[in-house]
Amino acid sequence: MQGERLQALRGEVLARAAGQFRRIDEIAEHNTKKVLDAMRACRVSDAHFGVSFGYAYSDLGREKLDELYARVFGAERALVRTQFVSGTHALATVLFGILRPGDGLVSVTGKPYDTMQTVIGYDHGSSGSLKEFGIRYDELPLRDGAVDLDGIARVIDAQTKVALIQRSRGYSERRPLSIEDIREIGARVKAANPDCVCFVDNCYGEFVDTREPTDVETVDITAGSLIKNPGGGLAPTGGYIAGRGDLVKATSYRLTAPGMGDELGASLASNRLLFQGLFLAPHVVAQALKGAIFAAGVFEGLGYRTFPRFTETRSDIIQAVILGNADRMKAFARAIQAMSPVDSFAAPEPWDMPGYADQIIMAAGTFVQGASIELSADGPMREPYCIYMQGGLTFEHAALAVTAAAEAIGTGRDFGA
Repeated sequence: MQGERLQALRGEVLARAAGQFRRIDEIAEHNTKKVLDAMRACRVSDAHFGVSFGYAYSDLGREKLDELYARVFGAERALVRTQFVSGTHALATVLFGILRPGDGLVSVTGKPYDTMQTVIGYDHGSSGSLKEFGIRYDELPLRDGAVDLDGIARVIDAQTKVALIQRSRGYSERRPLSIEDIREIGARVKAANPDCVCFVDNCYGEFVDTREPTDVETVDITAGSLIKNPGGGLAPTGGYIAGRGDLVKATSYRLTAPGMGDELGASLASNRLLFQGLFLAPHVVAQALKGAIFAAGVFEGLGYRTFPRFTETRSDIIQAVILGNADRMKAFARAIQAMSPVDSFAAPEPWDMPGYADQIIMAAGTFVQGASIELSADGPMREPYCIYMQGGLTFEHAALAVTAAAEAIGTGRDFGA
């Protein structure tokens, strides 16, 4: 695309986005105050920033992080650990911690994303899955791309122990859920079975709104990744679980061992990174949201279909762009990688990523490997060849990279696919 035309489009998009950016800044200020007030109430100190070894009984920093996350997320209890290797690991820990053979699990937000499908074990069998442990599974198909609220009563019965609610879209076109959406879904689940545990996969959604899922009365427990939103770009690894006290305790026994729970686990990485990352997270999420809105405006201006649309309210940090063929997808990913601060010289290629049914292409020139709160773009190599962009520690970086990707794919250039 000609440089002058693209620069003009950039200017138009930024002017149109001014109102949305102001609203995002208001949410960021609200959430910064919430985190700051929690840190002050918890009396966070330099003494909590150290590392520990061995069993690490009475690790002050680890215990303080649990207390802090519980307060920020409006929960009775939290489990924050670098021992979680991914968001999927934290989510699986919740499911294996709560469910027992013969119990029922229902995904009320349609088919979960690929790595959760292998945890469940029905569509994609894997050793050690919930299916192997005798957990019954069902899912409620989407209706017109949205959660079928009226259908919840048909799939939740007296034997349903957990209802899984996926906040973000995964590799789909489903609209991500707002906190009010989650509250309503939870209310329908509780009406069908008051004892059913409402579990929210909160990945990519933290600090996008002024409330978290566990701030509403119909949600029992939530989980996510520290190398997404709440880590603020500083957390080197890890995940969190927050919610009802008895449920979080049950998950802690799955993470370590029965009888041990959350009372041990060494802080091998500096806890300072986790505290400081959480403090920065509301601002960093705001930067990522602005980058996503800018991307939607630019690519819509070039004639591509995007979701969410430029004018839509955001409930997660992901921006998807339908590119239509494999070569555009490669060109987009390579442009994002080339504009990365780390490994900018690498050229992403599709590969058989563990836990996924299709080959995945991923641009992730990040300081923390796989950290999707940093600017990254990925997607499965299948129709309609949709790339999912997320993150961005600064809006300026996101804007530069989006512009480079726009130059690479143009307005309809045929790459031979």
